[in-house]
Amino acid sequence: MKRKYITIVAAVCALFVTSCGGGWSAAEEELINSSRMSRMRVTTVDNEADSLLLRSECLPLTAREVASPIFGRLVASMVESVNDPENRGVGIAAPQVGVLRRVVVVQRFDKAGTPFEVYVNPVIESYGEEWSVGSEGCLSVPGLRGEVRRATSITLGWRDPVDFEPRREVIEGFTAVIFQHEIDHLGGVLYTDRADSVNEE
Repeated sequence: MKRKYITIVAAVCALFVTSCGGGWSAAEEELINSSRMSRMRVTTVDNEADSLLLRSECLPLTAREVASPIFGRLVASMVESVNDPENRGVGIAAPQVGVLRRVVVVQRFDKAGTPFEVYVNPVIESYGEEWSVGSEGCLSVPGLRGEVRRATSITLGWRDPVDFEPRREVIEGFTAVIFQHEIDHLGGVLYTDRADSVNEE
């Protein structure tokens, strides 16, 4: 059993982490290009290989990688995937579509029109003093919901996807919760790890 686990981990790392010349790996390019700007398959804990991938640490993106057409196709597909009418979400992280890179798409409920926005190499720099418990679900953990304690405000740092310049913003309310959930994914953490309780939907 242990040998099988090591073999699967090695295969996942070879496919998704090892990059060619510091850029996108051949496997990443193949996966992203195969989506053709449409929805990508969402990885779930029900699948053994997916589950191992979802528990992996994501790599940061470089300015060169963000400027590439591959990145544009990836984020377009992530937006399509999170807006799937049959399984709609409010945020998605790259590992949820099989790509171990530090990028998330979050719906900004705190902005007019509640747009989906892209955040490269996001980091929570600090948490507010107030915390609350709320219900969460996840596209990668189907059929379950949990009660999770989150900060009601955060200071977020990230790289702009257009010019790669550093950005910083204080974010509050439900949108702050979404960011905490999605950034957890980039470190291989699922909401179920933080939940006080988890129940079937």
